[in-house]
Amino acid sequence: MTEALVVGVLAALGTVLVVEAILARHELLVYATGWREQARELPDGLPYARGADPDRPPDAYVVYLDGIGKRRFRDTRDGGRLVQAVIARGPTLRVLGQVQPYSPLVRPLVGRPVWDWFRRRAGIVLFLHNVVQTFVAADRRYRPLYNDAVGAHVADQLRLAGYRAGTGTLVVLLCYSGGAQVATGAVRELYAQLRAPIVIVTVGGFHSGTNDLADAEHVYRLTSGADWIERFGTVVFPARWRSRVTRRSAWNRAVRAGRVTDVDLSPAAHIGAGSYISPDACAPDGRTFLDRTTDEVLRAVRRHADASRAGDVRRPEPLADRSGRRPAP
Repeated sequence: MTEALVVGVLAALGTVLVVEAILARHELLVYATGWREQARELPDGLPYARGADPDRPPDAYVVYLDGIGKRRFRDTRDGGRLVQAVIARGPTLRVLGQVQPYSPLVRPLVGRPVWDWFRRRAGIVLFLHNVVQTFVAADRRYRPLYNDAVGAHVADQLRLAGYRAGTGTLVVLLCYSGGAQVATGAVRELYAQLRAPIVIVTVGGFHSGTNDLADAEHVYRLTSGADWIERFGTVVFPARWRSRVTRRSAWNRAVRAGRVTDVDLSPAAHIGAGSYISPDACAPDGRTFLDRTTDEVLRAVRRHADASRAGDVRRPEPLADRSGRRPAP
């Protein structure tokens, strides 16, 4: 009986994963063929950005790309803590939290009849959907399309929030877990559309390391020795390996160029009561994990926002190509 139950569960899970893989690719292909356009409007009462006065130029725009729990335009419970903390302690920042990292068509899962049915009966399916979308975004066959879709979506939301292309105002892509895969992929299209200085801040970032980071000013990797999910990403994706075989990957080129800074937030975990954004767990210095993570995010933002205001912005330039040589200017 027990064996039959295990086999049944595994068969059901395998079926769900196969269906999810098909659906994830279907949405991307629908976007690519132009059969449907990305949604632009937000639900009534939800602003395009929160924080600094929209009538005054902010120091920076912060775009939050949440982890696989993102199902709707509004903040998730955990992600909302970090967004609110950044808004409260960074009053000169404009913060966008509505971006849908796991939907090329910008269609949140909540509100779709089929997904609402699953949410009431088997909520884990919604998490599996976003997990599969993360791996689709990392798949070399679909990655360029996915990156363009998310980059265009982020650029569109920034314009609606008041961003003006070419002004030099800093854009920060703050991402949690699988949001790092989407954020690193969005950089190229985002820079092409807005010509903005772009900084990425990953919190427990899970990503393939294959996305081109040449148009990013810098990447701050907030990590922890207790974060097994983030460490799993550094093992499962060869482009993240520190080896001679993969030294020419996009991630390793950025590391060698000095564009990646690791920030150790041990002993924070990836999820749960002791996660990076826990308001209850405390670090050795007495700060809550949420306060400590927020401090590091704001430190990175202010460092580059000050440089942007002073006109001291590094013009993105190509990193070494696959042969290890820098292209001629």
